[in-house]
Amino acid sequence: MTDITGRHWLMVAVLGLTWGGAFLVIKIALRGITPLWLAAARIGLGALFTSAIWLFRGGKLFTDRPARHQLAILVLLGLLSSALPFMLLNWGQQYVTSGFAGVSMASVALIVLPLAHFFVPGERLTWRSFLGFIIGFVGVSILIGGQAFNSSGAELELMGRLACVSAACCYACTSILIRRLPKVDPIGLAAILLLIGALAVIPLALIVEGSPPVVSGEALIATVYLGLVPTAAASILRVAVVRSAGPVFMSLVSYQVPMWSVLLGTFFLAEPLPSTLIWALGLILCGMGLSQYGALVRLFGLRRKKSERRLQS
Repeated sequence: MTDITGRHWLMVAVLGLTWGGAFLVIKIALRGITPLWLAAARIGLGALFTSAIWLFRGGKLFTDRPARHQLAILVLLGLLSSALPFMLLNWGQQYVTSGFAGVSMASVALIVLPLAHFFVPGERLTWRSFLGFIIGFVGVSILIGGQAFNSSGAELELMGRLACVSAACCYACTSILIRRLPKVDPIGLAAILLLIGALAVIPLALIVEGSPPVVSGEALIATVYLGLVPTAAASILRVAVVRSAGPVFMSLVSYQVPMWSVLLGTFFLAEPLPSTLIWALGLILCGMGLSQYGALVRLFGLRRKKSERRLQS
């Protein structure tokens, strides 16, 4: 049984806020840079930043000598964790509504549940966790509203929807694979995965979109921020959460991202608040609480015991 602490809850909250706010910055960056080059720049900057930290710490990845199949898994993880989903989302969002993209990201939690049940020891699928994630998913759907499943009218809409759902599957599979790796340095793992992703995306951007475009100062600042914060720093945090708390707990972030995206869009872009906001947030929080009921009981039960000991002493 994974021991979920208050530190883990804080980490997933920070990830939810970071990735939820990234959508605003992506809109700014795309005003001056093409989709593939934005993905390449994000992953490339993230790879440089995490690699510098990793090398400063000694540059060791595995505690023991890795087997060949583990090296192959690293390559697969590098493609599935950043390169492929970034490209799929950037391409798919051209043909689907933003609401559908948001719901497809929320589906990561529902995809992780059965995968973790079969492939991660200790992550058993229970009626409480399943019901909790369903309630959370309904909350996200209500938050986004009817536009989530409206047609965009684009000719390639079906392919765009498949691309968004495929990106969600990539994120779900990488959480399972990261958890199953042997003992590994989390910063080193984040660096290696981003380096592999960069080696895949940068040549593809050159082939498809040509030379890197000359970007404005605003787009450059936005791109640098995306590379350092939602990509590099968040990748390190994500690996740490999956390795210590498990992929199911990590998947709670997928319900927070649309919530923060809506709230930040209202605050910074003056977008109207959905009339169903309170109901949606209530369902999301209830779903998260129900799915992690055991972890919350252990967390607050442990704190209560510590408080009682302090009073007695």
